[in-house]
Amino acid sequence: MHQFFRYLFKHQVLLALFIITFVWFIIQVREIIVSLFLAYIIMAAVLPFVNFLRKRGLHKVVSVVIAYITILLLLFLLFFPLVPFIVEQIQLLISRFPDYLQQASQIVGIPDSKQLENYLNSELGNLSRNAVGVTTQLFGGLFSLLTTFIVSFYLLLSHENFNKGIARLFHPNLRPKVMTTVNRVNEKLGAWLRGQLLLSFFIGLTSWIALTLAGVPYALPLAILAGILEVLPTLGPILSAIPAVIVALTISPTLAVAVIIIYILIQALENNFLVPNIMQKAVGLNPVIVILAVLIGSTLMGIAGALLAIPFVSFIIVIFKSIEE
Repeated sequence: MHQFFRYLFKHQVLLALFIITFVWFIIQVREIIVSLFLAYIIMAAVLPFVNFLRKRGLHKVVSVVIAYITILLLLFLLFFPLVPFIVEQIQLLISRFPDYLQQASQIVGIPDSKQLENYLNSELGNLSRNAVGVTTQLFGGLFSLLTTFIVSFYLLLSHENFNKGIARLFHPNLRPKVMTTVNRVNEKLGAWLRGQLLLSFFIGLTSWIALTLAGVPYALPLAILAGILEVLPTLGPILSAIPAVIVALTISPTLAVAVIIIYILIQALENNFLVPNIMQKAVGLNPVIVILAVLIGSTLMGIAGALLAIPFVSFIIVIFKSIEE
């Protein structure tokens, strides 16, 4: 391997062709790479639970199976029973949102929102008629999602051999440092996913309670949107507040102001208490870097790129810090 790269560096034309071919290959299989990266993040998030079970004397395979069965049971018991009601609420909000937008535009004095309304009617109409298609596009398809979980399962089973395999690609003197770096990457990515799930749940639950108490229609889908968009730091809370304010504005301007205050208070609580204790060690990125990463990720790979931009940047930072040490 080392001789191969030394040969490439001595022949610049071959090196240029190799780089072009490598970039072309990466572009062609980018969806597979995203799925593999997501599988690795899931593995890193579940790994501490597996290690906890193994320290209690359980076999590695048994520990991994118990971890995944626990995750599936939580999904089936807590989430899946609510799916029909959630879908119904989301479809109602989607179908009525253009009317809310028109009313809100008239209240704030926007004279002509017909073009925007027609666009939303078209897009949201397609969304409501083709919910399954949108879902498959968002998550890369049910088969791809299932494959991601299966890959993460096998990564958990063989993560020790996987780490050693990565270390063997380097000089023996560097292998201890490579193993340390891999462990840091696992800790970083795992902490990000666990923290992100906790933050999304907190934001969604708090938003639902606050919007319900304030009397805002469709509090549940608006809260779910807030929880999902929490994955996008800095941008997510702003984007999730816009539809809630529009819906509240159709009831009264006072309620719209109250909703703005609610979202500000929730974000203040998150930024001052939850993020420092949950996400700061996992991410700790400058807000400008976060925004740029999300924008670049969404441009290159759409929604999946935007969602995975932050852990990818964190991964790169860990690598560079290890090189500097």
